[in-house]
Amino acid sequence: MGGGQKRGRTQRRHFRNGRENVWKKNRLERTTSSSPSVVNADGNTGWETFATQNVAFEQYYKEQGIVREEEWDEFIGVLQKPLPAAFRINSSGQFYQDIRSQLENDFVSSLEATSEGEKEAIRPLPWYPENLAWHLNYSRMQLRKNQTLERFHEFLKQENEIGNITRQEAVSMVPPLFLDVRADHHILDMCAAPGSKTFQLLEMIHKVTEPGSLPDGLVIANDVDVQRCNLLIHQTKRMCSANLIVTNHEAQQFPSCHLSGSEEIRRDRLLFDRVLCDVPCSGDGTLRKAPDIWRKWNVGMGNGLHRLQVLIAMRGLALLKVGGRMVYSTCSMNPVENEAVVSEVLRRSAGSVELLDVTAELPELIRRPGLKKWQVRDKGQWLTSYRDVPKYRKDGIFPSMFPSGQICVEVKPVSGGLQDNLGTCEAVSGVESLVSLKMRHQEGISFEQASINDNEETAIKVDEPAEKCACQVDSEITCKEEVSEFPLERCVRIVPHDQNTGAFFIAVFHKLAPLQEKQSDSGRTFANRRNNLSENLSGDIIKDECSTGISTLQSSTGENLDMDEAVPDLTSPPGDSSIEQMEASLENEVSTNKNVMEETDKCTAGENGVKGVKGGKGRLQIQGKWRGVDPVVFFRDELTINSIRTFYGISECFPLDDHLVTRNSDAQHVKRIYYVSDSVHDVLNLNFQVGQQLKITSLGLKIFERQTLRADSSSCAYRISSEGLPLLLPYISKQILSASLADFEHLLKYKTIKFADFVDADFGEKASMLKLGCCVILLKQDHQPELVSGKVDASTIAIGCWRGKTNISVMVSQMDCQELLDRISARLGRERSTAPQIINNESCADVADENIEDRIPDEDSEDDKQEAA
Repeated sequence: MGGGQKRGRTQRRHFRNGRENVWKKNRLERTTSSSPSVVNADGNTGWETFATQNVAFEQYYKEQGIVREEEWDEFIGVLQKPLPAAFRINSSGQFYQDIRSQLENDFVSSLEATSEGEKEAIRPLPWYPENLAWHLNYSRMQLRKNQTLERFHEFLKQENEIGNITRQEAVSMVPPLFLDVRADHHILDMCAAPGSKTFQLLEMIHKVTEPGSLPDGLVIANDVDVQRCNLLIHQTKRMCSANLIVTNHEAQQFPSCHLSGSEEIRRDRLLFDRVLCDVPCSGDGTLRKAPDIWRKWNVGMGNGLHRLQVLIAMRGLALLKVGGRMVYSTCSMNPVENEAVVSEVLRRSAGSVELLDVTAELPELIRRPGLKKWQVRDKGQWLTSYRDVPKYRKDGIFPSMFPSGQICVEVKPVSGGLQDNLGTCEAVSGVESLVSLKMRHQEGISFEQASINDNEETAIKVDEPAEKCACQVDSEITCKEEVSEFPLERCVRIVPHDQNTGAFFIAVFHKLAPLQEKQSDSGRTFANRRNNLSENLSGDIIKDECSTGISTLQSSTGENLDMDEAVPDLTSPPGDSSIEQMEASLENEVSTNKNVMEETDKCTAGENGVKGVKGGKGRLQIQGKWRGVDPVVFFRDELTINSIRTFYGISECFPLDDHLVTRNSDAQHVKRIYYVSDSVHDVLNLNFQVGQQLKITSLGLKIFERQTLRADSSSCAYRISSEGLPLLLPYISKQILSASLADFEHLLKYKTIKFADFVDADFGEKASMLKLGCCVILLKQDHQPELVSGKVDASTIAIGCWRGKTNISVMVSQMDCQELLDRISARLGRERSTAPQIINNESCADVADENIEDRIPDEDSEDDKQEAA
C-alpha cells in the first residue's frame, strides 16, 4: 500500500495480549446451532444429523386431521425415516424391455442375496403400468455407501445418465399418470423444473411411435427461474425429442399467444389438451428426502404461497382446451395449499370446470380422499372463518384459504339509531357501501351475517324484519364451523405410511366450457382499487378466456409475515404487502407493456418476426426479443441443406424444409442444427406472428453438427449427431454400412480401427470406399445379411462414425459405447463383453492417422451458449 494511506482499525497493540488463536463464534452460533458438534464413542468430534421433529408441525397437522389419531405415531415414525430410492424405466427407449428383463431376472435375485434379511430389496411399484417403475428398500445415501450395492449403483448411474431410466421419487410419478396422455396431445408443464415429470410426459407421447417417425403432440415445459430452466434442459436432453419446447415465464403469466380477431380458428391460438400444474409449495411432503425442512417448517410457508397457487391454477385452466384435463398437484400436506386452492378454483370457474373422480384409475395406488374442512393458523392462533381474521392481517390471510371461501359480513352492534351510528356498520369485503346499508334498513331488510353474492350488488341476505336489524341488536354474531360445498373427497391425498413413500396431493380437473370466471370474495379485496389501472391496459395486452379474473400483472403472493413465519426466499416469490405497493407495480407494468408494444410496432420484422440490428463486421445480426436468450431462427440455407441431403442420400420422404432451426442468426457460422416436429413448427410460426411472446430457452432435437475440416477433406460440412441418428436412420441410403458382431464390438472398444484390421476384410474394403466424412455403422442382424435401406426397426443398433483417410473412428461417448456393449452382451446371454483380440496388435496402439482430429468435436461457438447452459 502507498504511504499516504490511513492506518486500519487493527493496530499493533491489539496483538500484544496473548490470546488463543481460534475463531470466535457469533452470538447466533453461541445460542443455537442447527448441527451441533458431538463427541463420538472413539473420542472424535462429529456432527449430529438433522433433528426429525418440529413441535409446531405436529400441532398443526394434528389439528387439521390429516390422519386419524390412532395412526399418528405410525405417520410420524415413517416421516422420520429416510426415503427409499425409486426410479422409472424410459418406456420409449430402445432397450427398455432389456432393462426391465435385467431387473426382473438379475437384480431382484442378486440384491436379495446381498441384502441382510431385507425382504423385497427391489420390487416394481404395483400401481405403475407395465412394471416400468421400481422401488428400493434403500435410500440414496445407502446406495452410495453400501459396498455390496456398488454394482447396482453403477448400473443406475450409467442408465440414468444415458436416459434409459430416470431416478425419481415414487409419488412424483403419479400426477402425469392421471393426465391420460395420448401421442397427439399438446401438453403444458407449467412449473416443470427439475424435469422428471416433463421427461415422463415425453415418454408417453413417444411410446407408440415407429422408428423415424414423430408423434403429432408436443410438450412445452416452463419454469420461472433461469437456473432451474438449465437443469430442466439438462434433464430432458437425455430424451432426444423433437417435440419439446422449454420456456422461461412466470407460470401465472404464461402467454396465450393468439392472433387478434381469430378466436374461432383454433390453430391460431395456443391452447393445450393437457396441463400439468405442479405448483411451488412448502414441500413438507418431502421431509423424508429433505430432512432440513423439519427445522425450517412454519405455517407461514403455506399461507404465503396460497395466492400464487390459485393464480397458476387459474392460468392453467385458461390455457386448457374445452374437454381437456388439468392436474393440480403439490408435494405438501397443507390443506391451505391443497383443498383450499381447489375450492377457490372451482368457485372462480363458476361451473366451467368439474373436479373428476379418479378412484377407478391406478387402483393399486393407496390414496385418501381430500378434506372437507380445515382451519387456518396465523400468528399463533387458529382461525375458523375469515371473520376471525384481525383487520391488520387481512392483507396476508384471504377468504379463499377457508372452506367456504366467503367473506362474513359483520355489522357491529350499536346502542343508538342507524342514522346516528351509520359509520359503525362495516361490510368486511368493502363491497357493500354504507349507503346501500342505509337503503336496506329503510326498506325493512334485516342484516345478518351472510356470504357475499359474487355476481350481484346485493350482498346482504334478506331474512328477518327491520325491527330485528343487527344494527339495533346488542349481541355479537358468531360464525359456525365452515365446511366446503365442493366434492373435495374426489381429490387424491397420498400419505407416507400407506405405501412407504413421500406425501403428495393431486386434483384432476375437466374443462366443460369456456372459462367464464366470476369474481370470488377473495378477489374483491383489491378489485375496486385495481379496476382503473386494469382498464388502461385493455388495448395493450392480448386477452384470453379469463382475462377478467386472472390478472396477468399479478406476479406474486406477497404476504406480511413475522420473521418467525417468514416464507423462505427459495419457495416464496417477492410480493406486495399493501394496496399502494400493488398500484405502483401495476403502473410500472402499464409503462412496461406499452414500451414493449411500441418496440414491437417499430420492429422491421422479417419472415421470422425478429428485428434486424446492424452488427459487427458489416453483418446484419438478427436479435431475439428476449435479452440474454439466443434467437430461434429457421435454417433455410438451400445450398447447405441440399449438400446434406445428397451426401447422406436422405430420402425426400423425410422433410427438412421448415423443420430445421438454429440459435445463430449467421447461417455461415451455425454450429448446430436442430430438428423440430410439425407441432413445434406450428407453435414457432404462431410465436413469430404474435411478436415472440414465448421466451424460448431450448427446443428441438440436435440432428446435425458442423465439423471443422480441411477444404479438400469432405464434401459435407455437417455430421449426423448421435441424438438425431435414430430419427434419420430409416431415410439414409449413403454413407452407411453393416458390420459383423466382432467388428462392431471392436469399434466400440477401441474407438478407431484401420481398414485393414477389420475381421471382415470385405467390410474393411467397403469402408475404404466411403467418402471422407461422417458415416453410419449398423450391427448386422442375423436375419438381414446385407443392409436394406429403410428396413430398420426398433431393434436396430447403429452408431455414428468418421471415415478418415486410413481408418474408421467412432463418434460416440465412452459411456454410450459401454452401454451398447452391455446391451449386446445381455442379448447374447453373456455376463459382460470382453475385449476381442485385434488381428494386428500394432494397430491397437497406432489408432491415429493424419485426420483423427477430424472426429473430435469443435470448441463451442456462438450458438453453443444456450446448450452449454
